[in-house]
Amino acid sequence: MLSQVEEMKKRKEERRNHFIDVLDQIEMIINEINGSTESVSSETVVDETDLSLMRLEELHRQLHELLKEKSNRLKQVQDHLNTLNSLCSVMGMDFKLTATEVHPSLGDSEGSRSISNNTLEQLGTEINKLREVKIQRMERLQDLATTMLELWNLMDTPIEEQQKFQNVTCNVAASEHEITEPNTLSDDFINYVEEEVSRLEDLKSSKMKEIILKKRAELKEISTKTHLIPDTQLEDAIEAIDSGVIDAATILEQIELQIAKVKEEAFSRKEILEKVEKWLAACEEESWLEEYNRVNVLLFAIPSEDENRYNAGRGTHLTLKRAEKARSLVNKLPGRVEALTSKIMAWEEERGTEFLYDGTPVLSMLEDYANLREEKEQERRRLRDQKRLQGQLIAEQEVLYGAKQSPPKPQSAKKGSKQCTGVPSTKKVALGGPMLQAHKLDSVNSPRISQTRSNKKTEFMLQNDAIPASPACKFSVHACYNQEHLN
Repeated sequence: MLSQVEEMKKRKEERRNHFIDVLDQIEMIINEINGSTESVSSETVVDETDLSLMRLEELHRQLHELLKEKSNRLKQVQDHLNTLNSLCSVMGMDFKLTATEVHPSLGDSEGSRSISNNTLEQLGTEINKLREVKIQRMERLQDLATTMLELWNLMDTPIEEQQKFQNVTCNVAASEHEITEPNTLSDDFINYVEEEVSRLEDLKSSKMKEIILKKRAELKEISTKTHLIPDTQLEDAIEAIDSGVIDAATILEQIELQIAKVKEEAFSRKEILEKVEKWLAACEEESWLEEYNRVNVLLFAIPSEDENRYNAGRGTHLTLKRAEKARSLVNKLPGRVEALTSKIMAWEEERGTEFLYDGTPVLSMLEDYANLREEKEQERRRLRDQKRLQGQLIAEQEVLYGAKQSPPKPQSAKKGSKQCTGVPSTKKVALGGPMLQAHKLDSVNSPRISQTRSNKKTEFMLQNDAIPASPACKFSVHACYNQEHLN
């Protein structure tokens, strides 16, 4: 019996010690979670009235839950510390100093770390505060990068010089979590970028006049290519800057806005402008063809004894080919003019403004061209009617007086040594004495011969009645028309 009692006491003591061990662990973890600085009591009170296995298993379950909670908190603390370390690295801050300010145990990577609620809360607060600082610095740096890019573009800064700040401009549109490079948002680095931007601003001020002149030349070039009239108020920009009437940056901004506006308008005008250019080129060919026909009429009117008028000059075949192409092009002009007019009217209706070509409404140019073409058509009809009347008069005269034989035409002694180039020769060699000269003069001055030559000239002009008169030149249709009549 005594041995059994001793055995029971021994087992009870072991069970009691087991309870004490579990309770000590539970108390220690609870203190860590609560952030209590009290040490575990050296004498843990155990309810010896209940040392059952069921009670022990319950304490083990409680300990297991607390150990799991402690593990989760340690992981949470480590995640916070990693985030804090990343933020400090990007902004050039001392991580250990920042972590120690939250809790002394967090700065020591070897020892145990605080996992209390207060520590976790302070870590979260510190992370949020640093993240706000990071965003502020990021926005500040991005503003500097944007300004830097604008100044580089404005002053045509060399690529070699831009490469020094590539790590700045590459983050101009980055989000907060994308900026992770160490010291990217440090105070020293941002101050360095600010100094560079300040230097560029000073350089910009000294080169502002040069930049404005360059931008104004760019605007003029674009306007000339697109046949637009630039704003004349910008012509006195330099004088206004020198007198202090207006700020140089304001002038530059106006010019850049004007350039953007002209580029946008040029895009909308591109298709129609190409057709206008083709029409004007066709008008030039039409003018050339009319002059070509006029020269041929003069050659046709030269007396037949000058055989040089039929001699082909150098390059005549090329001129004939050009005339053939010009006739084909001119015959298509009415259809092109009609199609171009329709497109311009639709463009003007959509935009609510006139389509100008070097300041002149293109519709007015087309209208003047059509009117001039109609006038020439009426002139051709008048010449045809005149030819018919002349033919009737000649026929009536032949009926009344009979047909007269034309006097024999003298032969030239020798032909011109030079070929005709499209302009009649003024040097002729005549043979025979005064009688021949008198006979030739009488022949030329006879009414019948004059009438015949006039009819031939008129007939040749009417053979080309499908060819209209010279059209409007680029800037004034009526100017070309008046010039033709003066000639």
